Amino acid sequence: MGDIRARETSTHRRRGLRPVAAGLSLAAIFTAVVSIPLEAASQLGLSTQETSAWIMVVYGLPSLLTIVLILRYREPLLVTGNVFILIFVLLLGGDVSWPQLVGATMVAGAIVLLLGISGLTHRLASVLPAPIVYGLLAGAVLGLLADSFTALGTSTLLVGATFASYFLSRAFLGERIPALITALVVGVLVAITGSETGAVPTPVWPRVTFTLPEFTFRAIVTATPVLVVFITLQANAPSIVFLRDHDYAPPERVVSLTSGVGTLIGSIFGPMGVSLSLPATALTAGPDAGDHDVRHWAGYLAASLGLLIALMSGFAADLIDFIPRPLLAAIVGLAVLGILAQSLREITRGPLLMGPLVALVVSVSDLELLGLGQFFWALVFGLATSLLLEWEGWKETHRPLQKSTDDQPL
Repeated sequence: MGDIRARETSTHRRRGLRPVAAGLSLAAIFTAVVSIPLEAASQLGLSTQETSAWIMVVYGLPSLLTIVLILRYREPLLVTGNVFILIFVLLLGGDVSWPQLVGATMVAGAIVLLLGISGLTHRLASVLPAPIVYGLLAGAVLGLLADSFTALGTSTLLVGATFASYFLSRAFLGERIPALITALVVGVLVAITGSETGAVPTPVWPRVTFTLPEFTFRAIVTATPVLVVFITLQANAPSIVFLRDHDYAPPERVVSLTSGVGTLIGSIFGPMGVSLSLPATALTAGPDAGDHDVRHWAGYLAASLGLLIALMSGFAADLIDFIPRPLLAAIVGLAVLGILAQSLREITRGPLLMGPLVALVVSVSDLELLGLGQFFWALVFGLATSLLLEWEGWKETHRPLQKSTDDQPL
């Protein structure tokens, strides 16, 4: 009898620790994702203060909103700074200025807010099918992956060790330790051993820096439609489907309003998107996060650690000078590897194929027509191709995205 009670107690403890494990896993992923805004800040030539303020709001604002939503609804409603948008900002860095990015993102937040108020979020799918956006994204991140392998040629030992640790971690450790964290730790150790790092960052409190937005036609038509789709169709819609399939009742309109207001206000500090995240939702709302009625505690923990990262953003901004550029390029490339896989999976599952493929090819190019860059034209040519050649498939995309739990971007 005593053995049975001991086993029951042990099982209960393991279940009780599941929300903690899920929250810590998310915190590790959050930490690794810092490499993306750091690389973008380097390419955009941002000051340490601007970088610090941007990282602070990307982590701090969604974490605060998460705590409010969970307190109100007692559901694992974990909103984050949308990683796809951070990557898109990185990709646009050479073509659109920082103030213009801020303006375009604020417009996207206003549109998401209006869609939430009007209840027309799902209507967006009829205007811009998600597979075409995935085609654009796949082509866009190919450049980041190519840069990481270029870095392998210039810093073979450093980048090679980083790559090897990532794939070995995924092969032998699975999901117990995020592979990107393993790669980052090994890469930094190799860089320190080879004296390739810069000065050790000094911890400082983050300082608030506002950016005066510039609202230009070119930046808005290039970035805003993609940002709106990332927030609504790529993030919020499938996350809500997942929550409902796991016996939750997420407040869809409240989520849309939160995303719109958060994106609109947060972008004053730097371009960002506030949304649910399907990978994060799968961790906090799935069975691995424990019993159904305690899973929201994983969201509390992840949000609390997100606030900690926000408070340390002044320290994180100085990492640009500490981490060697080849290592940063390698980490960013590994971070988008899963996103490329997800995008290709979404394209090839149909029903649209030609339009997304055209969007992919155009986004890889350096096309510029009428003063507008390749990402705008990727949407235009992708939409035109699907309308002309894939009308029946187009009509099939006019429904919410289905649940998918295997599209971990990291």
